Amino acid sequence: MKAILLTGGGTAGHVTPNLALIPSLKAAGYDIRYIGSYNGMERKLIENAGIPYDGISSGKLRRYFDLKNFSDPFRVLKGYGDARKLIKQYQPDALFSKCGFVAAPVVLALKLLRTYKPDVLSSKGGFVAVPVVLTAKHYHIPTIIHESDMTPGLANKLCIPSAKWVCCNFPETLKYLPEGKAVLTGSPIRAELLQGDRLAGLQYTNLSAAKPIILVIGGSLGSVKVNGAVRSILPKLLEQFQVIHICGKGNLDESLIGTPGYVQYEYVDSPLKHLFAAADLIVSRAGANSICEILALRKPNVLIPLSAAASRGDQILNANSFAKQGYSTVLEEEKVTDDTLFDAIHDTYENRRTFIENMEKSHLNNAIDTIMKLINDCANHK
Repeated sequence: MKAILLTGGGTAGHVTPNLALIPSLKAAGYDIRYIGSYNGMERKLIENAGIPYDGISSGKLRRYFDLKNFSDPFRVLKGYGDARKLIKQYQPDALFSKCGFVAAPVVLALKLLRTYKPDVLSSKGGFVAVPVVLTAKHYHIPTIIHESDMTPGLANKLCIPSAKWVCCNFPETLKYLPEGKAVLTGSPIRAELLQGDRLAGLQYTNLSAAKPIILVIGGSLGSVKVNGAVRSILPKLLEQFQVIHICGKGNLDESLIGTPGYVQYEYVDSPLKHLFAAADLIVSRAGANSICEILALRKPNVLIPLSAAASRGDQILNANSFAKQGYSTVLEEEKVTDDTLFDAIHDTYENRRTFIENMEKSHLNNAIDTIMKLINDCANHK
């Protein structure tokens, strides 16, 4: 039996694509194990999926000044040792890395795998992946890269010459990738998300079928800006809509508990599919995995991408691509006011049929099948 190690964590976006691939990996006969942080959110998600889980030390490599920058490198080094022992113990045939800072020591340890020579390496990017991909090329191990965002990050740019295939989510990304290597796959979507039940969602939230429902998602760690903006116009929203608000850990507003038509959760796991099914419209950040899930569910949506001042601007590019294709309404974070947010929600709902029709024209429905074909092809034809 072929063995594969999955890794990635820190936020849900680094875990859900791995969860989406697990059923297909099982069906293909792979023995699956997961390496993540000791107590990250990924641990609960993966253990609930019935996958053996090993925790390791992890740290974060920040692009800004923080006192933790002095201590976290030592945590990464310890995690490197932890991961090295685990990889040597399990001797996997393949590694799929969804990145996240917990993935750093795992992919670093792959440099020592010249003795084990996996059949295929799948990289989700990050600077720590660069030496791994280059090492894999040296030992003639085929590499598959997945770029979630519109433009490749620097790490993936360095890795692309060594890759056999480069998967991507957006048609616009193809022009940044070498011809003959680029594959437009979309993002792996968990099959269970497409199996939600609207009635179960209504029962879980105790909401009514009499009014349309807005699902607000600020990201797995929450968004102060999105949370505050939605709550600021909540009385006006509740005149026409009901609101399910996933606000992130520590972001519940106790003063709003018990408000008719409004429910809030820090995080939702397995019932999330039912909340998606119950929603008539979604307000969300524009992370690549999140918006690809929204597209797969054919839900009209308002995207509030993370400001370029707080990122390299990838969410803005992601959101604009969806707007260009007629999938989304985009409201820049700097332009969010009570009026602009309410108008964006109202106008999107009024034109929901047009957005749904546009999303139904998308051909990015088989990302898992496409990626699994690439993995198996590489593993079988090294």
